Parts: sequence; C-alpha cells; structure tokens
Amino acid sequence: MPRRHLVPALLLALAGCTGSGASGPATQPPGAPETARTSALATAASALQRDAPVTNLDVYLVGFHPMRDHPEQQMEAHHFCHVVNEDLMQCALFDGNTRNANLTGIEFIIAERLFATLPPQERQYWHPHNAEILSGQLVAPGIPAAAEHALMAGKMNSYGKTWHVWDTAADSLPLGPPHLAWSFNREGEAKPGLVEARDRRMGIDTAERRRAREDLRPLAHPQHGVDLLRGRFGRPTQPIPGVEAAR
Repeated sequence: MPRRHLVPALLLALAGCTGSGASGPATQPPGAPETARTSALATAASALQRDAPVTNLDVYLVGFHPMRDHPEQQMEAHHFCHVVNEDLMQCALFDGNTRNANLTGIEFIIAERLFATLPPQERQYWHPHNAEILSGQLVAPGIPAAAEHALMAGKMNSYGKTWHVWDTAADSLPLGPPHLAWSFNREGEAKPGLVEARDRRMGIDTAERRRAREDLRPLAHPQHGVDLLRGRFGRPTQPIPGVEAAR
C-alpha cells in the first residue's frame, strides 16, 4: 500500500486504540499492593521522564498465536506497534488492552521483500500472515472499516517473528523459557471458543471481517510456513481460501 494511503490508516488506528472494546488481563500477578509512595513516584516519573519509544506504539492489532513447538498452547495477543518504515513494524504484546494488562512478548513484522532476503536458517522463525488476515482473525479494533481494510491490505504477504515470555492464562508469573509463536493457517486450528470469546468480549464479528476481505485474496502469494503445524491440532481442519504454501 502506498505511503499516502498508509499514513491516514495508521492515524485512524491511533485514534481507535481507546475506542475499542475493553479486554482485561488474563491473570493478576502476585505481589504486595502498590504503596502510595510507589504510586507517587510513578506519577512524577510519567510527568518528568521522556517516554518516546512507548508513545510510538500507535497501531493496535488483536490476533491469536499458537506456540510453534506446543501448538495447543494458544493465546490471544494484543499488539501495540510502531511503524519503523514501510517494510518493518515492531510490537509489544499484551494479554489485554486495559491499563493493567500484562506484557507477554514481542513481535517484529516484515514485508515479503525483506523476508526474501533472509537466509533459509533464519526463515524458520518467521510465521506467515495471510491466513490471519483472510480468516478475519487479525483485527484493528476501533477504527473505520475502510481504514482497517487498507491496513490489512498493506500487511498481505508479510511475516512475523514472535516470542512469548508469559502465558498469563496458565501462569501467574512469567515462568520458563520464551516460546516461539506461530500463526493459524487453517480453519479449525484455533481451540474451540478462543476466537468466539474474543469476539463477544470486544464486540467483533470475525465472520463479517472475513467476508469483507475476500477482495484481498488476489493479493495473496504462497507463503513459507503455512503447512508447518498442519495435522498437529488433533481435530479436523480446513483450508482457508487464498492461503497457499510456498513450494
């Protein structure tokens, strides 16, 4: 998508971050309640210290990730992203979109042209995005439909490198090693109820988003990693129209 179309879409995404349905964190970490002194220090710091990197996280996306080596370990991922340039975004991942949401990981998103420059050994870490987009599962809540459509069109054929360090649905603290996350690439790979629970909580209609994106199918190129987790979910799955594996 040309820069002249991308900028308005991203500005609308920024405006929409506070207008989407609230989604709270999956866990409340253990620890002593915040004291008045700590609260006062945080307030003073926010007024006096620069927070430039954080203020740049102005694009909000919500999707889902299975862990590559443990596909049944799946989580809802709220992405707060910064557009570095036309071909690179960097995102902080949370388990919700409220002030007390927990930081769960990071994701880097690159365009197809950058993925093509990676050596084969590196490509194994990057999951494809076309299925997330064409299925309607990846959404940019709170912005006009036209702006979201433009945003998704600009991310067709992209790839993400994602590390999750905290599964807040299972652990009250970030325990164990980080997990490389992947993407769902066939219907039925997401656990029953996972997408539906997100939709009810946030007022999202994934099926409607999918229908609205049918015109993006001609943009789709075959992608690496589409079949990496095929057959590892223990239930029937179906192809997503427009999603093809690179040979």
